[in-house]
Order: sequence, then C-alpha cells, then structure tokens
Amino acid sequence: MGVTDPAGPVMDRDEVDRALARLGQEHEAIETSLLALQDHAGRRLLEGARLTGVTGERWQATETQITLLWGYFDAYAAALRSAREIRSRRRWSTREDLVELTKLLRGQSVTVAGSGRLSETYSLTALVDRMNELYATSLDLVVAADAVWSALPARIDLLAAELQRTRKLAHSVGVRPGEHPAGDDLERITRTLTKLREDVVCDPLAFWVPTEGSSAPGGGRPDTTVYDREARALEDVRREIDAVLTVRQDAEARLIQLRDVLSRADRTLAEARTARGEVLAKIAATEVPVVSGPPTVLQEQLATAAEYRRQAQWHRLSPLLESLEQKAEDELLRARESLTAVTAPLAVRAELRGRLDAYKAKVARHGYAEDPFLVERYDAARRMLWSAPCDLRVAEQAVLRYQQLAAELLSGAGTPEDRTGGQS
Repeated sequence: MGVTDPAGPVMDRDEVDRALARLGQEHEAIETSLLALQDHAGRRLLEGARLTGVTGERWQATETQITLLWGYFDAYAAALRSAREIRSRRRWSTREDLVELTKLLRGQSVTVAGSGRLSETYSLTALVDRMNELYATSLDLVVAADAVWSALPARIDLLAAELQRTRKLAHSVGVRPGEHPAGDDLERITRTLTKLREDVVCDPLAFWVPTEGSSAPGGGRPDTTVYDREARALEDVRREIDAVLTVRQDAEARLIQLRDVLSRADRTLAEARTARGEVLAKIAATEVPVVSGPPTVLQEQLATAAEYRRQAQWHRLSPLLESLEQKAEDELLRARESLTAVTAPLAVRAELRGRLDAYKAKVARHGYAEDPFLVERYDAARRMLWSAPCDLRVAEQAVLRYQQLAAELLSGAGTPEDRTGGQS
C-alpha cells in the first residue's frame, strides 16, 4: 500500500474484489432501471406523440439525456469488463495488475461523449452518480406525463359523453344555443372540453403540479382545475334542465294555481272597492284610500305562459312561471292589504260599538242600568255610532265619556238611591 499513483494508494486484491462486486451490483441495478425506462408506457407515448409547449421542449432535452445515459452506461459497462478481465488474468494479481485496476476503479478512467462538449472524463463512482442524476430527471418527466395522460383524458371523455347525453336531453325540452342560457353554456363547455383534451394530449406537463419538497420521481399530481370547473358547470346545466323537465310535468297544475291566486286577488280588490263605497257612505270625516284595479300585465303574462305550454316551449315557460307565481302572491297580498286599509274605519266603528255595549252590560250587572246620567250618555254615544254618516272622532269621545262615568260609579262613588237623592 506504500506505492501510490494519481488514483491514490494502490488497492490490494481484496479491495479490488469488493469494488468489482459493488460495481457489478450497481451495473445490474442501472441496467434494470434503464430497461424499465425504455419499456415505460409513458416514454413510449412521449415518443409517438405530437408534443407542444413545455412538454415538447422538456421531452426534446430528455431524449438527449436518455441517449447520453445509454452512452454513459455502455462506457461504464466497458470499463467494468476491462477491470474484470484484468482481475481474471491470474488468481493472484501482480503489482502491475493492481496499479492498473486502481486506475480503472478509482481514477478518472472513463471518457464519454458529453453534452455540448466533445468528451467528458469520469471515475466509475462519479459516472454512477451522473447516470443516477440523468435517470431521475428523465424518469420524473416520463412519470409526470404518464400520470396526466392516465388521469385526465379518460375523465374528459367520460364528461364529454355525459355532455352529449345532456345536449340531447336539452334539445328535447327546447334548451338550445341562442334561445336559453343553459344552451349557450353547453356550447361553451363543449368547446372548452375539446380544447382541454387536445392540450392535455399535446402538452401534459402543462397540467402537472409538482409536490414541493418531494425528491421522488413523479412527485406531484395532475392539475384538474379546468376539468373540475367544467364538470361543475355541466352539473349546473343538468339542474337547470331538470327544472325545465319539472315544469313540463306540472305546468298545467301551476297554471291553474296561478289563475286561482289571481282570481282571489281580483275578488278581494272588488270587495275592497265595494267596501270603500260603504265606508264613504257610513263614515264621515275620514280619508279612505283609493282601490286600484287588477294589473292587466299579469293576465297578459298568464296568457303568454299558457301559449308557451301549448307550444311546448318549456325553457321559456320555466322562468316565466317562477316570476308569475311570485307576482301573483304579491298581488294577492296587495289586494288584502287594500281591503284592510279600506275597511279600517268600519273596524274602528265596530270596536267602539262593542266597547259601548260591553260597558253597558257591566254597569247593568252592578245595578246601574237605570242611572239617568249613564242612560243619557249611552244614548248619545249610540246615536252617533249607529247613525250615517258616523263621525268616528266625535263618537269615540262620546264613548269615552260614558266609560268615565261608568268607571266612577263602579269605583264606589255612591248607590243609585244616593245619586237620586243628591239630584233632588
């Protein structure tokens, strides 16, 4: 071991044998990996595909790397064969053999064609590291492209098939481009999926998201953002078409219900107009709101809806029915509010009448029914409330005066006899 050369101390026979065994194992492992890369489905697809974009650029560089890799491997195998031949010359290697083996196994003994330079020189160990580096980067691209091709085109095809079924269903219910927003959406989804599939086939790496911090080949996942967005859009269209189908099934019942609601609103408005005339005749000094007639536009829209149903234009009938149903309910509510507002004075008069009679019954139970003052105030209030037109403000004051006198009597101000005696 005292003799040295540029490769370092001369190896002994055992060191040589151990190095040859290790290098032989590495040779087998590298060869297995290269053959697996050669047979990888993703690599075969990349070789036969019309690639564009980032994938085209990276695959061109990777093909050069794979060619270099095989060249490096051949040089490595040749150097290993040479070393084995020298070692096999004799059982006990001479000093000259060991010096030569040391140069081969540890020195810069392998000259290979380089990338961008005429040649490069490596030791066997450095050459293994270089091959591992090239293999890892090449495999990373192949695995990434294969993962995208395995995931996205099949899913796009399934979604496209679902899209075609949806288009046929949409056409059957009148949902067509230019006539319904959902029809326009179907056209846009079709164009997007067609382009997406073309882009995925030609440039799969544009749809690859590497995993940060991962050193494993193919560490990452396919980018399904565009696919997921279009899948959601198609689902929204399906829901819209389902709504149109639902309209087709229950359109007649909904139209009947609409006619009933609008009819009730009309009857309520008619009742309010009648009540307004009664209020104006029976109640004085009161502002009664004007009752408007039913809006003709709702009847026109209802007729349009019926026509859409006859013509099976379900895609147009669906939004019109939804709008009409809300407007009809609003109209019925407006009619009821109008009736309530118009009849409010009559309700006030009825409440005053009820209050007057209730107090009369109450004082009668306590023996004050014949009290002349109470009788006088009761008759005055009653004449006002049962006369026409009735002045509610004056009548309310008359009722309050009757209540006050009744309250005084009920609080113990005196018996009927005492009040009679006091009057005489």
